[in-house]
Amino acid sequence: MVMMLFGLLVFLGIHVVGSLRGLRAKLIAQVGEAAYKGFFSLLAISGLLLTAYGFALWRASGAPDLWDPPLGMTHLTKLLMVFACIALVASEVPSHIKAWLKHPMLVAVKIWALAHLLANGDVASIVLFGSVLAWAVYDRIAVKRRGDPLPVAPNNYAGDALVVGGGLVLYAALAYLFHPYVIGVPVM
Repeated sequence: MVMMLFGLLVFLGIHVVGSLRGLRAKLIAQVGEAAYKGFFSLLAISGLLLTAYGFALWRASGAPDLWDPPLGMTHLTKLLMVFACIALVASEVPSHIKAWLKHPMLVAVKIWALAHLLANGDVASIVLFGSVLAWAVYDRIAVKRRGDPLPVAPNNYAGDALVVGGGLVLYAALAYLFHPYVIGVPVM
């Protein structure tokens, strides 16, 4: 439990620091952009690994269930994850979908966290996915307040086809390879 909480604190904390543009600018001015990005990446990866390993340990040690999700939630989660994967791919490909979602990576994270909250009722899952969802909501508000530039839709729909196709491939890879073999929980 402690390892996951520390990992979340590191991972989400470094992302909150990055969202505070004044603090971020001061840090970059002190250490340089390359050092800032390197340190940010090192902390983010370390936090992510600590979170994942701590989550696995907590669940393996018997994290208590607060509720037992109905079977329908598992099906809803699978459907929501299709949209999360499409949104994640949209964050990297110019498309109408990217322009419509405005901040597709944050949309993907929010859908991912909500979907996993719906399908899991143990304390470890609720803490992990609830924390990530809360951070994503915070970050979306912070991005809107900063007035970051929004993506512009391209003149054709080739990017949209790539986003949907790539999202479906990503979903299949996560559902059939990553989740059963890395997470240890078969999805299908």
